[in-house]
Amino acid sequence: MLNSTELLAIPALPLIASLVVGLFGWALKEKLSHTITSASVILSALLSAHVFTQVLGGASFYGNFWTWMLSDTFVVPVGMMIDQLTVIMMLTVTVVSSCVHIYTIGYMHGDPGYSRFFSYISGFTFSMLVLVMGNNFFTLFFGWEAVGLVSYLLIGFWFKRESANFAAMKAFIVNRVGDFGFLVGVLAIWYYFGSFDYRDVFAQVPALVAQGDSLHFLGWEMSAITFICLSLFVGAMGKSGQVPLHVWLPDSMEGPTPISALIHAATMVTAGVFMVARCSPMFEYSETALAAVVFVGAVTAWMCATIGLVQTDIKRVIAYSTCSQLGYMFVACGVSAYSAAIFHLMTHAYFKALLFLAAGSVIHAVMAEQDLRKMGQLRKAMPVTYITMLIAALALSGVPPFAGFWSKDLIIEAVGAREMGLVGDFAYFAVLSAVFMTAFYTFRMFFLTFHNSDRVAAKTKPHVHESPKVITIPLMILAVGALLTGAWGVMGLDIANPEIANGYFGSSLFVLDAHNPLMTLAEEGEHGWYHFVFTAPFWLAISGIGLAYAMYFRETDMPAKLAAASKPVYTFILNKWYWDELYAKTVMYPAQGLGRWLWQKGDLAMIDKGLIHGGIVGGVLAGMNRMRAMQTGYVYHYAFAMIIGVFATLTYLVLKG
Repeated sequence: MLNSTELLAIPALPLIASLVVGLFGWALKEKLSHTITSASVILSALLSAHVFTQVLGGASFYGNFWTWMLSDTFVVPVGMMIDQLTVIMMLTVTVVSSCVHIYTIGYMHGDPGYSRFFSYISGFTFSMLVLVMGNNFFTLFFGWEAVGLVSYLLIGFWFKRESANFAAMKAFIVNRVGDFGFLVGVLAIWYYFGSFDYRDVFAQVPALVAQGDSLHFLGWEMSAITFICLSLFVGAMGKSGQVPLHVWLPDSMEGPTPISALIHAATMVTAGVFMVARCSPMFEYSETALAAVVFVGAVTAWMCATIGLVQTDIKRVIAYSTCSQLGYMFVACGVSAYSAAIFHLMTHAYFKALLFLAAGSVIHAVMAEQDLRKMGQLRKAMPVTYITMLIAALALSGVPPFAGFWSKDLIIEAVGAREMGLVGDFAYFAVLSAVFMTAFYTFRMFFLTFHNSDRVAAKTKPHVHESPKVITIPLMILAVGALLTGAWGVMGLDIANPEIANGYFGSSLFVLDAHNPLMTLAEEGEHGWYHFVFTAPFWLAISGIGLAYAMYFRETDMPAKLAAASKPVYTFILNKWYWDELYAKTVMYPAQGLGRWLWQKGDLAMIDKGLIHGGIVGGVLAGMNRMRAMQTGYVYHYAFAMIIGVFATLTYLVLKG
């Protein structure tokens, strides 16, 4: 049995640090602000590692600490559920967050909002820990909304920039759409199961399915479990940047680079994948929901990979990569390979955080320039950043023995092994072709940054140098994770071993035998690194890297010629498939038009000029003007009025007897 005090301390430490620095940061110096927050998160990481080792030894925890809300039968406790799924999320979140905290010390030095930023990122870590450690859907919802709120504050951290405010508002509004679906799903869970507790709800799912409960929604009749799962998945689409609710995620680059790393690697965007995996006992009983998850994930993985091919902002290339890789994770969930999805979530956290922080190191060196077309030949001036970013690029591309090779290829194999008809065939094509595109745009970014011709502005060149150790040390730590976590997960943890149920995850994930693609792979003997090396994903990754080398290292005039030869397609992809324009014309402009009409016709014409000025205000003014005319100032007028009043009073009294 795990120690409850130790478990409570893991989220409490970042929360306390966030409150102290947030409330008293104005009185604290930079050193004290970052020491308090960084120390708290590092201590949480150490405690998480200790809990992880205990869970490996068979320990677990499920219990409530106190009651949050109580109204008749509506009971919301505050409790925790610590199992294999929870603890690997805890470890990933706290380790990556610790690296980001240390990195931020150097990156944000001298910023006027230094203490405020550390307060926010510490609060972000707390919110994500609450989300993953809770034992009921209401606690999950609290953490879900908390990460959304803090992400709004962090994306708009530089609030004097109009673009940052717009991006923060965009993220907040798009996530409200997703969160509405998530809330509907949570309320439906209460309606059908009478509980928010994970164990109570999951235990009742087979009975609900057996009863065949259904409902009508927008003219469709669907089973209750399908409605619940689809509603929850709408929330996951918003939080994890899946089509069509992906548009906020690339714009989140307006925030400082450290928070880009934290959002895209270990916190907010991974919440949706975690939630679907946690709810596997529900999703497994809805073929429709699983198919929807596969389709949306496949579309996102493929479409966002195409957009990444032509982006010129170094951080946006990585951002679209995040959308694409999250698509891989959802495809894995949809084909019931939840363990592969969480495995890729873990490895992705390290190499994606490394990519962002290495990009931040480059941006820091070239005086805040983010345009790849204004970089080049930086490898000699920045050797540590160069090597660490190369490791991250190889991991993202899926080259052995780096982390992404083990997890991403396992997802592709699982998709190929799962029979799901046309949806499954499309998903297999999407995730397989996206391997080539991922390798290409990753190394396109790498060659444009560190090789190619020297395009750094003359005034910037004297300032180009390797980042200080407070920035490079977190890069080295994350590079170790990007190099070793894949092999460690497969060989050390049996994290995706189909021959041991769900491998490392055990009973923390639920998969019906008929759905288990990893079991199919085991029966066919198709698993292990020796298999992956001789299959299509490996050679597609090598081909993508080779093409990037040819176009951006050898024949550097080729990209311009290719863009000119395929201008319509290039323009379409460069404009991100015109998603922003579509939303502007179908949602934003009509809403603005309606608002203007209500303002002019309703507020100004009807209320201000009509009802208020022409009606109530006009009547009051007219009455006051008449009363003002009676105030003549003559004593005999007032005496006459008093006499009339006396006679009126006496008349009333006589008539009343």
